[in-house]
Amino acid sequence: MVKKMDIKPKVINTESFQNETGTLIAFNEFSLLPIKRLYSIENTNPEVVRAWQGHKIENKWFYVIEGAFVIAWVGIDDFENPSTDLSSEFKIIEASENVVLHIPRGFANGLKAIKPNSRVLVFSDLSLIEAENDNFKYISRNWLDWDKL
Repeated sequence: MVKKMDIKPKVINTESFQNETGTLIAFNEFSLLPIKRLYSIENTNPEVVRAWQGHKIENKWFYVIEGAFVIAWVGIDDFENPSTDLSSEFKIIEASENVVLHIPRGFANGLKAIKPNSRVLVFSDLSLIEAENDNFKYISRNWLDWDKL
């Protein structure tokens, strides 16, 4: 049984500055200190759902760089046998919003592109080897009706 964490998923806002030379987007509130790796996911087909991946100890940060995604999360009560009635939440994020979504350890996450050729950067605080035994997969139909989003 995982204890409820004090840390909840959080949107990290950016700042945008414009002048005659263009636009600068600053990620001043997003610290890269815990990051050990990053990868990119491109969903060319908006029908594809990538859910659910649970993590007892790994933190994930999501930054939509093209298109738009529904990114969802659910607090997991038992990683080996989670309850079927857990309550999930989600946020629709457009690339133009320039926000980072932090989903802390203790949660499962899922995502679905809502525009063709959408891309998201995912940051992790564990190396691939460290994360190897901290990846719990669950059925995408659990906890959220993706077709209604």
